[in-house]
Amino acid sequence: MTAQSTGTSIVPAGSTLELTHDDLYLLGMGKWYKSYEKMGAHPAKVDGQNGWLFRVWAPEVKSVHIVGDFNEWDPQATPMTETETGGVWEGFVPDLPEGALYKYVIETDAGELLYKADPYGFWAQVPPETASRTFSLDGYAWKDGTWMRSRSRGDHMKKPLNIYEVHLGSWKRHPSGEEGEMDANGGDYYTYDELSDELVAYVKDMNYTHVELLPIAEHPFDGSWGYQVTGYYAPTSRYGNPKQFMHFVESCHKAGIGVILDWVPGGFCKDAHGLATFNGHMLYEKEEHPDWGTLKFNLDRGQVRSFLISNALYWFDMYHIDGIRVDGVTSILYLNFGIDDPSQKKFNSKGTEEDFTAIDFVRETNKTVGEYHPDVMMIAEESTAWPLVTYPPEEGGLGFHYKWDMGWMHDTLHYMQTDFPWRPGNHRLLTFSLMYAFNENFVLALSHDEVVHGKCSLIRRMPGDWWRQFAGMRALAFYQMTHPGAKHNFMGNELATFIEWRYYEELQWFLVDKYETHRDFHGYVRELNNFYRQSKALWQKGYAPEGFRWIDADDSEQSIISFVRHGDRPVDDLVVLINFDPATYQEFKVGVPREGDYQEVFNTDSTAFGGSGVVNESIVSSHPEPEKWNGCDQSITIKVPPLAGVAFRRVGKSSYVPPKPPRKRAAAKGKAAAKTTKAKAAKKTTAKAAAAKGAAEKKASASSTAAPAKTASRPAAKKATPAKGTRSKKAAGTEE
Repeated sequence: MTAQSTGTSIVPAGSTLELTHDDLYLLGMGKWYKSYEKMGAHPAKVDGQNGWLFRVWAPEVKSVHIVGDFNEWDPQATPMTETETGGVWEGFVPDLPEGALYKYVIETDAGELLYKADPYGFWAQVPPETASRTFSLDGYAWKDGTWMRSRSRGDHMKKPLNIYEVHLGSWKRHPSGEEGEMDANGGDYYTYDELSDELVAYVKDMNYTHVELLPIAEHPFDGSWGYQVTGYYAPTSRYGNPKQFMHFVESCHKAGIGVILDWVPGGFCKDAHGLATFNGHMLYEKEEHPDWGTLKFNLDRGQVRSFLISNALYWFDMYHIDGIRVDGVTSILYLNFGIDDPSQKKFNSKGTEEDFTAIDFVRETNKTVGEYHPDVMMIAEESTAWPLVTYPPEEGGLGFHYKWDMGWMHDTLHYMQTDFPWRPGNHRLLTFSLMYAFNENFVLALSHDEVVHGKCSLIRRMPGDWWRQFAGMRALAFYQMTHPGAKHNFMGNELATFIEWRYYEELQWFLVDKYETHRDFHGYVRELNNFYRQSKALWQKGYAPEGFRWIDADDSEQSIISFVRHGDRPVDDLVVLINFDPATYQEFKVGVPREGDYQEVFNTDSTAFGGSGVVNESIVSSHPEPEKWNGCDQSITIKVPPLAGVAFRRVGKSSYVPPKPPRKRAAAKGKAAAKTTKAKAAKKTTAKAAAAKGAAEKKASASSTAAPAKTASRPAAKKATPAKGTRSKKAAGTEE
């Protein structure tokens, strides 16, 4: 049966749901940026009857029918009609309740019947069931106006950005076995409403600024972590309905927490009810991804580009989210990503491997998001040296606001897992990132990808005994927080779990309850996050070379780095030193950029954090150097704790008083008096030397710690060379 074609919408002219010729034209051109407002299922009134209007793009097929529990899934009961152009099919079902199950039955040109979920469906059945469900997004009374107004007035690049990455299905779970124990399935999911209370309160208490959710668009397989999508417009029903997800976002905003979503335009899964071979042929897809077994979108089709760009805007429009992290950007940009066989490689018209169509799509997505929502952020997971990722398209860039710094992550983790005797040889891994730190607006990400597939948890990478492993974790976190760029950590990093992440069970929260070391580290992360939020020097110029200056980048022998972080005002500047070796220094001279009294404002070796307590309790005063020290005219002498970082802030003018020159002896004194004086002085000096020797031995004995003590050696004075600066970046949708 072939349905009748029509050139006009079945809803009355002038209705907000009327499908116009302009809509169909824009759909085909890839420019219908709000296609979700009319495609899919919407409550409507047709010929005086209330019901639901359905629309789906399915070109070059014989017929399309709507099936569901309302017509006993009869594939012939409810036919749809096709527009004269554009390949869009429409149908109306009267008296249909919200939450009704439905699918489209597509009769291909070969006569095969395909049962498909709605590509634009707003809600779906709980997996493993696969039907779409009618749901209206209208009528939610948002109460996050204060947050949204503040967001529109501010510049997120001049604010702290410290992201807590969360997989909602395994952050926490309810016991579902007998006597309150977890069963073999790992327990029951928390709902969006429960997460609105518990997760939001936790993130606020831990002083993170944003949550980033692993993909929450509907997906059939838990083991994909959400990265193999079937319902791009449907928040997964595992945790509740779409309005409950709205409530979750609203709760985050009311608590002062931003929400970022992972978005997957690089490909989709092959499941039969999804987008794959939607009309019996490759329609949404172009080819199979060689590495992941998913299907890559056909971005040559305007309808596919409209679907995806509209989807990005949909999450901002309807759910008030604050940012999108675009997954797998590298796989989109290159024609031959994942292809190793030279005979299988493809090339563009210029003989290179860039996918020009995909590049245009990425730029158009970022530009369009910036035009509609200039106050949100777009983040790229791009793992190569592709240039100008965070520059605007008109300057040859891709238009993102931020890019994950994969180089920093790989180098840093490689260094941290190096045993202490060999760290001097790998010192460059600590400092190389500052050679390019300001070429893009970087996010320093320790994400879920780093704690799965046999890579080990972060603490398992740390060398040494138990104490040194936790000290190494504190040093790593401090290095991340004080390094230029935004911050990103996957859930569980703050617990120092020894096992890798398991998507099928909750995090090991019992570690904090039962073990002091984990509890101390958990509290440390809370305080470090707060230190970051309160320290303007760590984020006001976090993406500009003016915000960073090396003091000493080259002390590889002692595995120590030191630098200055600058805020908009000198009073906010921080002097930072990090020791990546177990040695302790009771007196260590370090150059400072200004004269003054300096106060220690953070020390990762505090006993409150599980450290050994080598702290600088007193104000330290700078004094002038006859020759520059670390390239500075002034220096301070401090205690340096083992495997730890310290931060100092200038609190006033230097209290240093230079020693007075020795008095000249009176010339009138006779020889005898002079001899007597010399004899006494010699005797006194000998006594002093003996006392000093004894005191030194006693001090050396008392100052030994669990980590091997090491006498402070004077590092050679070096002229620090800051990383070469680049011009400021500006992403799409921002003002010059």
